[in-house]
Amino acid sequence: MQVVRARMHRVRQALVHEFRTSSHQKSYLEHLLIELHDADGAVGWGEIASPSGPFYCAETTDSCWLVAKDFILPSLIGKDWDHPVEAAALWSKIRGNEFAKAGVDVAVWALWTTATGVPLATALGGTRTEVVAGVSLGIEPTIDDLLQQVRLQTAAGYPRVKLKIAPGWDVDLVKAVRAEFGDLDLHVDANGSYTESENHLSALTTLDDFGLTMIEQPFAPRNLMAHARMQQRIGTPICLDESVETLDDLHTAIELSACRILNIKVSRMGGLTPARAAHDLARDHDIPVWCGGMHEFGIGRAANVAISALPGFSLPSDVSASAKYYQRDIIVPEVVADRGVVTVPTGHGLGHRIDEELIAELTLDSVEL
Repeated sequence: MQVVRARMHRVRQALVHEFRTSSHQKSYLEHLLIELHDADGAVGWGEIASPSGPFYCAETTDSCWLVAKDFILPSLIGKDWDHPVEAAALWSKIRGNEFAKAGVDVAVWALWTTATGVPLATALGGTRTEVVAGVSLGIEPTIDDLLQQVRLQTAAGYPRVKLKIAPGWDVDLVKAVRAEFGDLDLHVDANGSYTESENHLSALTTLDDFGLTMIEQPFAPRNLMAHARMQQRIGTPICLDESVETLDDLHTAIELSACRILNIKVSRMGGLTPARAAHDLARDHDIPVWCGGMHEFGIGRAANVAISALPGFSLPSDVSASAKYYQRDIIVPEVVADRGVVTVPTGHGLGHRIDEELIAELTLDSVEL
């Protein structure tokens, strides 16, 4: 197979509800859509779902545009390959830039599975026909506002709720949610905002009393030793997110016993190819995994659903319905959750039609190679 033409589109979508984390807030997203064409006319789409600013990670929409346009896509176009893993090897010399790589990697998998007539989930090794979805809720102005959001999502049938926390916005809100929602599958995500100061450690240790499914990424990404020490201190599983960008990171975390759960984000880890390898490594070490999200548009969301069909994804994943985030998504049909359950598509490729008319309406800039 050979990619003979590529397009990249900068697309902006408004969120239906503003989302705030410990580092930033957003009311809209700009993602980059990758469109690959082979010589026989098959098309594959991917999504670079990087943040606009360097808060979650060092990459931004602008840096991804540059790296994809000048380095990743030129390494792919005109080269022969038989399988997506071979295509990913073409840009292996490029350091970092995992979000930029991820969008191209997903597009390669979508192109290959479209051309071969195979569902993406099947090609990845998926065994599930349905995926249980959870929701992620941001920091709200008040605890009452947060409780209202939890009510809305549990009423929609989602069995797991993740709460964003930050120093000073942690114990009281978890206590309030537990008081109203009892045994709800609940976990918290700090996005690396805590340190090993006495006050921060006290708050994290107190959270151990609330029966949380996990405490996700309490400390800074590179501070694996702090995660290991905290995991020894509490019974609640520590889950790593930002700390694991590569398989080497995961090997190190396993060696240090720095986590008992792994959040696999296709975007953070450079695409479906390395994400599948991380799933396999975690499964070999009896570490349950789930698929986190970056508020992807429909293309990235479809890829997340596909990889969540793999057997090691035993916890609810962030593959909630398109309607939770966007008035109208760029795929048809949109991702739908029925009482918190998403059906894995059985059609070839991503299993959805790409709404190119809507993409054209939302596009701010495009480039063709």
